[in-house]
Amino acid sequence: MSFKTIVTIFTSVLIAIIIFISRDQLVEAWNLLGKLDPWILGLLIPVQFISYYAVGEMVFSYLRAKKLIEHLSPFTLARMSLEMNFVNHVLPSGGISGVSYLTWRLSKYGVNPAKSTLAQLVRFAMGFVAFSVILAVAVIVVTLDNNLNRWIILLSASIIFLIIGLVGICMYAFEKEARLRGLARWITKVTNKVVYELTLRHKKEVIKSEPIETFFVEMQDDYLALKKDKKLLIKPFIWGIVAVSADISLFLVSFYALGAPINPAAVAIAYGFAITVGNVIVTPGGAGAYETIMIAILAMAAAEADAKTVIAGILITRVATLLGTIVFGYVFYQHAIFKLGKPSHGKHPDLKG
Repeated sequence: MSFKTIVTIFTSVLIAIIIFISRDQLVEAWNLLGKLDPWILGLLIPVQFISYYAVGEMVFSYLRAKKLIEHLSPFTLARMSLEMNFVNHVLPSGGISGVSYLTWRLSKYGVNPAKSTLAQLVRFAMGFVAFSVILAVAVIVVTLDNNLNRWIILLSASIIFLIIGLVGICMYAFEKEARLRGLARWITKVTNKVVYELTLRHKKEVIKSEPIETFFVEMQDDYLALKKDKKLLIKPFIWGIVAVSADISLFLVSFYALGAPINPAAVAIAYGFAITVGNVIVTPGGAGAYETIMIAILAMAAAEADAKTVIAGILITRVATLLGTIVFGYVFYQHAIFKLGKPSHGKHPDLKG
C-alpha cells in the first residue's frame, strides 16, 4: 500500500467520524446556509488574499531587506505565496513541501537555497511568535469575559510554551556547528523512521544526514549575521500578526454572514488549537482533524455559540478557503511549471501524479 493511499484512507476515516458524530448538527447547519448573506461572505476572498500575501511577505520582507529580491514585482511575489500555500495544502508534509517549492522558485531569481531556507525559518519563527502573542491575548480576554474552562487555559499555555521552546531549541542549535550537525542527524533519523513506518516498512532511508549538515552549516553564517541585526525581524513579525489576524478573520466573516457574530478571542483560541494539530497531522491541509478540533474547542470557548452555528461557520470557511487555495493556486502553480520547468528530482515532487 502506497503512502498516498494511506493518507487518503486516514483522511476519509477522519471525515467519516466527523460526519457520524455531528450528523444531527450537520443537518441543522445545512439549513442555516439559507440565511447566509452573500455580500458579507464575499469578504472571504479579499481576506484570504491578505492572509496569503502576509505569509509571503514574512519571507519576502526579510529577503528584500537583504537586497536579494529587489528586482521582483509585488505581483510575482504574491503569486509565489499563493503557489506555496497551494503546495502545502495538497501535499501532507507539515509545510516542508512549501519550503522546498518556494526555495526552488526563488532559485530561479538568483536566491541561493541556504538564504531562501533561512528566510523561511524566519517566517516560521516570527509566525510562531506572532501566533503566541495573539493566542495569549485571546486567552486573557476570554478568561476575563467568559470564565473560560481551565483546561482550555492550560492547553493554550502549553501550546505557547511549546512554540517558545521549539524556537529556543533552533536558536540554541544554530549557535554552534557541532549542534547543527547533531540536529541534522536527529532530523534524518526521525524522518527516515517515520517514513519507514508510514510506508509499511518499504522505504528504509529517504534522506541522508550529510547534505542536511552541509546545508545547515551554510545557513549558520546568515543566522549569526541576523542575530547581530535583529531589526530585520521586525517586519516579518508584523506581517505574522497580519497573517494570523487574517486567518482568524476568515472565520469571523463566515459567522457574520450567518448572522451569528462570535467572540473573536474564542475563535482565536480554537484556531490556535486547530492549526497546531493541523501542522502535525499528515492529511492535506490538516483536513478532518482541523475541523474536529476547532469545532470542539470553539464550542467550549464561546458561550454564546450553539453547535450547529459553530459547525456551519467552520465548515463554510474551510470549504471556501480550501477551494480558493486549490483552484487559484493550481493555475499559478501549473503556469510556473510550464514556464520554468519541473523542479529537479529530490527537491519537490511533481503534483500531476
